[in-house]
Amino acid sequence: MIPAIRIHALDKTFPGGRHALKDVHLDIRIGEMVALIGASGSGKSTLLRHIAGLVAADRTSQGLVQIHGKNIQHGGRIAADIRKSRSGVGFVFQQFNLVERLPVIVNVLAGTLHRVPLWRSLLRWFTRAEIAGGVEALRRVGIADCWAQRAGTLSGGQQQRAAIARALVQGAKVILADEPIASLDPESSRNVMDILARVNREDACTVVVSLHQVNVAIKYCPRTIALHQGRVVYDGASAALTPALLRELYGAEADDILSLGDHITSLQDAPRPARVAPWRAPLAQAA
Repeated sequence: MIPAIRIHALDKTFPGGRHALKDVHLDIRIGEMVALIGASGSGKSTLLRHIAGLVAADRTSQGLVQIHGKNIQHGGRIAADIRKSRSGVGFVFQQFNLVERLPVIVNVLAGTLHRVPLWRSLLRWFTRAEIAGGVEALRRVGIADCWAQRAGTLSGGQQQRAAIARALVQGAKVILADEPIASLDPESSRNVMDILARVNREDACTVVVSLHQVNVAIKYCPRTIALHQGRVVYDGASAALTPALLRELYGAEADDILSLGDHITSLQDAPRPARVAPWRAPLAQAA
């Protein structure tokens, strides 16, 4: 079976000679939920950006990145049809990447821009079906009642949920989440990770999420890929990541990783129903 993500011989060197990625080889199967872990500067964000085709690898390498069998980049050159390929990849950024002055629903419907005419995207003019789809995505992440608010008025956790709703509207079959809980409080962090896990489960969507907290990776992701100075040093079951193994992989740096408290599982694990206030779809603006 063709993997969701295939990476072969990927190298990236930044100015000054610092190697961000070194000979990375990975296959990620369709429907997997995979954690990327490692200390700051280990290459997690760089790898995700290469997978999305936002950054090109070294031209001196034969690095290959494919998503569902289609080239994203090869030999340090981004594929000519990258915009089409990228339409199936949702990217959830640490800092949300929303336009704060625009309503939440407009930010979410940005996920449709790859399939609407240019003139409609410039006017931010959406059909009834598109708006209904956007509100449904917001309902799935638990903030449907916030559709009309300016994005900048939302809390950090709500903004991250809106970013996930944007990926749902996009129809992404691969979601790359770059430290999505790094700047969130424990409750918001758990909500975001619960949503990513539910999307992975219900939509058979491949999810790759970079994390600092090893225990969060163990809790949510059956598979973990550990990076150290740009190299893959572990690729296997998350449950096998004991403190002893981490010290073997990272040496003294393991203490920095292990010192990060697991602020999600410190909460009570009893599931709580999401509060979703009644809403009315903003259809008055639609065609």
